[in-house]
Amino acid sequence: MNVKVKQRIPLKIKKMGINGEGIGFYKKTLVFVPGALKGEEVYCQVTKVQRNFIEAKLLTINKRSKFRVEAPCEIYESCGGCQIMHLHYDKQLEFKEDLLRQALKKFAPVGYENYEIRPTIGMQEPLYYRAKLQFQTRKFKDEVKAGLYAQNSHYLVSLKNCLVQDKVTQAIVNKVARLLGKYRLPIYDERKTAGVRTVMIRRARKTGQVQMIFVTGRKLDFSPVVRDLVAEFPELETVAVNYHTSKSSEIYGDKTEIIWGEEAIQEGVLDYEFSLSPRAFYQLNPEQTEVLYGEAVKALDVTKEDHLIDAYCGVGTIGFAFAKKVKSLRGMDIIPEAIEDAKRNAKRMGFDNTLYEAGTAEEIIPRWYAEGYRADALIVDPPRTGLDDKLLETIVRYAPEKMVYVSCNVSTLARDLVKLCQVYDVHYIQSVDMFPHTARTEAVVKLVKKVYWCERLFWCRLRRQKIDTSVIN
Repeated sequence: MNVKVKQRIPLKIKKMGINGEGIGFYKKTLVFVPGALKGEEVYCQVTKVQRNFIEAKLLTINKRSKFRVEAPCEIYESCGGCQIMHLHYDKQLEFKEDLLRQALKKFAPVGYENYEIRPTIGMQEPLYYRAKLQFQTRKFKDEVKAGLYAQNSHYLVSLKNCLVQDKVTQAIVNKVARLLGKYRLPIYDERKTAGVRTVMIRRARKTGQVQMIFVTGRKLDFSPVVRDLVAEFPELETVAVNYHTSKSSEIYGDKTEIIWGEEAIQEGVLDYEFSLSPRAFYQLNPEQTEVLYGEAVKALDVTKEDHLIDAYCGVGTIGFAFAKKVKSLRGMDIIPEAIEDAKRNAKRMGFDNTLYEAGTAEEIIPRWYAEGYRADALIVDPPRTGLDDKLLETIVRYAPEKMVYVSCNVSTLARDLVKLCQVYDVHYIQSVDMFPHTARTEAVVKLVKKVYWCERLFWCRLRRQKIDTSVIN
């Protein structure tokens, strides 16, 4: 391939890739161009040449897509937090359907060509939806800035008016940055780990309560910062500190302590409320979470006699939607604080049919089965890395009758379906736009055990119990 970095080339964009970039072909080689849209004819500059593909920077658009819009965000091109704000929102939803189809074609689980992929459910107002964000902090001369790293860099882009961030939390973080500078608290950089490195902020949609975590490399006196924040923002309910002393890219360290306020904030979804401690996971778009959980409830279709396992349960949020509908509900999560929240939430709601344990699903589920517990239904909501290999083996081995997979990464979903489709049929996939203006989507997958697998399991159990099968035949 006779192409060099900095070379300028014309390109016709044939489709869009999984990261929202435009894709075309130059001399039969794939070219990825961030910011370009399907159908456009562009002029771009090569930035990287690999054996099988080229990366390029968009220079000019010679033929413009009719679905291109002007991104309203002033830092859109430098931030990188949103990838497709320049695409009309209706077309963003179609793009997210296509993401699923691309991922399925790549990994090719059995029968994927015939899967029912339902249109993506979008938002009426896809702005200011993000109720949680981790703002990185850096010091520039005498000014502390809070924001996100630009894509593939260590350059911090200051976020002062993010169009997808909740307005209240944005105002609080802006104040936090000024106060960190005013009171001269040390700020993290790559050479020194001792300062404030991250500020996590979350706001509950149901109650409006706000929770904050300062992530720092050592113990610091945050009292003047907290005092000023509390005086100005009555919504602030909890302030915590997390100690992160290593140079790893992990957001949090192991130790978290509350330094002001309540241990948890109160949130609600569907018809129930629950507590969220600072480290506990909850979806960042509460409005669409209502939609997502509603779709999960429809897909799982449980009965009063069913025993349900909620893997990756967090504080119990998605499982609580089923607690009144099933005979028993069990959940696990690797974050002990989340499990304690789940137990407290279940007790407060009066559920006496729940059990929660801290640990991994691949360890806990086999133990439960060894103890005699049998699940009729399973719901999984894993992180972006998808299901652990051991958990996949566990699911295939025990294969509950009904299963719902809630995914935040279409690639790992498609990969996991290859294994799951050994024992399950995919009835449909429902995409939900949890992250407008980004190249990410959520999906709810309804899975039902294959008929032949049920029959095979039936006969195996009879043989293990040494029952004369000739009587049945």
